[in-house]
Amino acid sequence: MYFRKKGDKLSLTLEGKSAVAGCLFILPFVIGFLAFMFFPILESLRMVFSDVDIDMFRHRFTMKFIGMDNLKRVLMVDPEFNRLLTEEIGRMLLIVPAVIIFSLFVALILNQEFLARGFVRAIFFLPVILSSGIMIGLETNNSLLNSMAEIIREGNQMKSSITGVLQDILVTEGAASDFMAYIFKIVNQIYSIAMASGIQIIIFLSALQTIPPSMFEAAKIEGATSWECFWKITFPMVSPLILVNVVYSVVDYFLRTDNRVMEKINVTFMQRMEFGFSTAMAWVYFLAVIIILGISLGIISRRVYYYE
Repeated sequence: MYFRKKGDKLSLTLEGKSAVAGCLFILPFVIGFLAFMFFPILESLRMVFSDVDIDMFRHRFTMKFIGMDNLKRVLMVDPEFNRLLTEEIGRMLLIVPAVIIFSLFVALILNQEFLARGFVRAIFFLPVILSSGIMIGLETNNSLLNSMAEIIREGNQMKSSITGVLQDILVTEGAASDFMAYIFKIVNQIYSIAMASGIQIIIFLSALQTIPPSMFEAAKIEGATSWECFWKITFPMVSPLILVNVVYSVVDYFLRTDNRVMEKINVTFMQRMEFGFSTAMAWVYFLAVIIILGISLGIISRRVYYYE
């Protein structure tokens, strides 16, 4: 109940005040969405089912309804989109778990007391700044960085033979071949993982700092080891933020500038000027991301523990 009767007047209950506060909190987003996003979304849906041209004299789009032709071309005719989408989903399944594990590991370290902890935290936040659109543009157009990247690629080709030999040795000694292949793929992507982990580290760090120290003290008195404290206290307490970080990491991965699906959509829209076709690709891509997020939420939410 949001209202209660006090004499002849109605007043808000505590639950009602919380509801009003929540509505006021999301009101700017609702206004912004209706003002700047709702109608462009409707227009993009129209473009999916239309052949779109630019009227140079009137400076506007002209749309001719063609039904499902754009979607059929995306899903059944285009030779690249389905392949690129499948490959990027596979890369996401490799990168996102590694980002979550790496972020939690770093957050656990940064949560400890040590000299120059604030400086080290700032270093791990640098990828958030360096991965911004402006910095990515500077990195792409910087000849020195391009030469360094070429040197790194040559070094990686040399290193791949070394890591391949090491992988073969470990498999020969009894290590699972599929597991070792996964580990070495992650090692080869360590730069991308570190660059994608800045926000997740901060979120995990804030979660770790909300855990009451009395829980660990009581566990130590009962004889629990650090390993047991992690799995019985730390991990359950940060599990809601694992869900948040998984959602953020999936969305962030699918919007990265080096994502080949995004690159194909941008090239089709900006250079080839096939507006209807590129919009259809964007909507199929959007629905694929929503499905993946739904599956992730359905799996992880069952394991989340909420402390009250």
